[in-house]
Amino acid sequence: MAQLIRELMTPQPITLPSDTSVQEAARTMRDTDIGDVLVADDGRLRGIVTDRDLVIRGLAERDDLSDMRLHEVCSEHVITARPDEEVDNVIAKMREHAIRRIPVVDNGEAVGMFSLGDAAMERDPRSALGDISAAQGNR
Repeated sequence: MAQLIRELMTPQPITLPSDTSVQEAARTMRDTDIGDVLVADDGRLRGIVTDRDLVIRGLAERDDLSDMRLHEVCSEHVITARPDEEVDNVIAKMREHAIRRIPVVDNGEAVGMFSLGDAAMERDPRSALGDISAAQGNR
């Protein structure tokens, strides 16, 4: 029987409102040791912001980020997965869209995150990517 995303995803992803400052988002990523946060308003997924987005769309655009908000730097066209999707199908979707992380959404609400690291840990935990993904600070 095929494995489902709900079995491998990281549940309860960190979500922040779109009017959150990029500084607060960066602190949240640092404090929770993650590389992305989901942007959601009223429980509905609106976008995703990665640590790279903060640099490329934030810091590279202006020196003073004190008034910059997540809605200004987030990727709004978010490719998502459903909890009941098969892992192989989601990995194919990630490959097709060249993404490393994918929010898992149920009825418009983010319920988890699935990453290439999660896939590596499941497929071959002794592989280089599996080893790296298992290390503290890489989840």
